[in-house]
Amino acid sequence: MKYRLYKDIHTFYNDTYDILMRHEAQNLIPLGNVILGNEGKDKRDWRDPANWLMATVSDEAGIRLTAIMTPPHNLTLYATDNVLNEEAISCLIAELAEQEVPGVMTEKTLAEYFADAYSARKGISFTTSMNQRIFELTTVKPDIPKLGTLRLLTEKDMSFFPYWAEAFYAAAVRYDAKEMSIPQEAERFLFTIATEKIYVLEDDGVPVSIAGLVREMPTSAGVAMVYTPPYNRGKGYATSCVAGISQIALDKGFLRCVLYTDLANPTSNSIYQKIGYRPICDSLEIKFE
Repeated sequence: MKYRLYKDIHTFYNDTYDILMRHEAQNLIPLGNVILGNEGKDKRDWRDPANWLMATVSDEAGIRLTAIMTPPHNLTLYATDNVLNEEAISCLIAELAEQEVPGVMTEKTLAEYFADAYSARKGISFTTSMNQRIFELTTVKPDIPKLGTLRLLTEKDMSFFPYWAEAFYAAAVRYDAKEMSIPQEAERFLFTIATEKIYVLEDDGVPVSIAGLVREMPTSAGVAMVYTPPYNRGKGYATSCVAGISQIALDKGFLRCVLYTDLANPTSNSIYQKIGYRPICDSLEIKFE
């Protein structure tokens, strides 16, 4: 097995793009990052490829394992054609011996195998921080009730958007909905609004839910940042909002929409399947202690 560490995002893109595209929906995050880095238009925070770990493990038949980590985020992996190659994983782990890896997020079988082998090599423990399921949609079911009006988020929404965004991250990213910071700076929220990827659902002129088409790939659009304040839940707003932006993506020419769900949240999983999303694989987010 041959390990290759990349310093140039464009070379890494050229070597891995077609491989990652074999399972485009499953590789929403690593593929989206490779595309983002290759374009080089956004280098805020973690998005500068100069700080990334980019690597492949190959044999005479070609690349067997692709790895990308965008600190401080977890390592993401893809076993080519979803064929788990133990020798390739061992090779990667040996090369990562001196590298600080906070965690791994990838397809469930690969995540479990890597976590077991990596933690044994390092003499550390790990915990599963989230059981996820990846869904894709190619057609929105026609019987979904259309509530309110869907529109792009604009600067006039700064009166509530930063707080909703922080509440979303507290629950979905930091795993503790009781702990959220109070936004102090407007810049990053204004930048998000300027991308014109976040939509707000209004009911009788009042914002009730948001969702975004945050990653646009060759044939897929990633749906994320789905948030409805607690006092608006149970009224069908999230269902209507996600169905609406999913249809917008399909109308733009994307062949499918892709989203991640937390299996610990049966409500959201049920909502998405009612809209027309179907599961394609399970994924784990694992933290090393």
